[in-house]
Amino acid sequence: MKPLLGTKASPATVHFALLLLRIGASALMLTHGWPKFTKLITGNFTFGDPIGIGSAPSLILATLAEFGCSVLILLGFQTRLAAIVLMVNMLVVVFFAHGSDPFGKKEMPLLFFLIYLTIYFVGPGKHSMDGRENKTWPG
Repeated sequence: MKPLLGTKASPATVHFALLLLRIGASALMLTHGWPKFTKLITGNFTFGDPIGIGSAPSLILATLAEFGCSVLILLGFQTRLAAIVLMVNMLVVVFFAHGSDPFGKKEMPLLFFLIYLTIYFVGPGKHSMDGRENKTWPG
């Protein structure tokens, strides 16, 4: 008899799960990136300076990561590079922006870090621009 909750996943299921992970993480991160993007295009450069490079450069880097790289991951284009940028951004949020805050403030950026780390190691899947260019995916 086949187990009800088996441990094997078909390649099609894995690719679909990667698509859901990319879309979900990107959509959630865009809720943080979009306000920064609108702030940037309206010329409002008031922002924290967690790494000591100034408010405007910090806002630009955070916007590139949380908006630009989220769009790239959503599309599955240059996915691993975008994941690295977002991982660095999340580590800055955890250790610098919220360094002295309680753990509860660090949980969400740590969860995002783990999602981007997973995407980095596993890749975007075949339902992505990278996956369509690179025919190395089995299945």
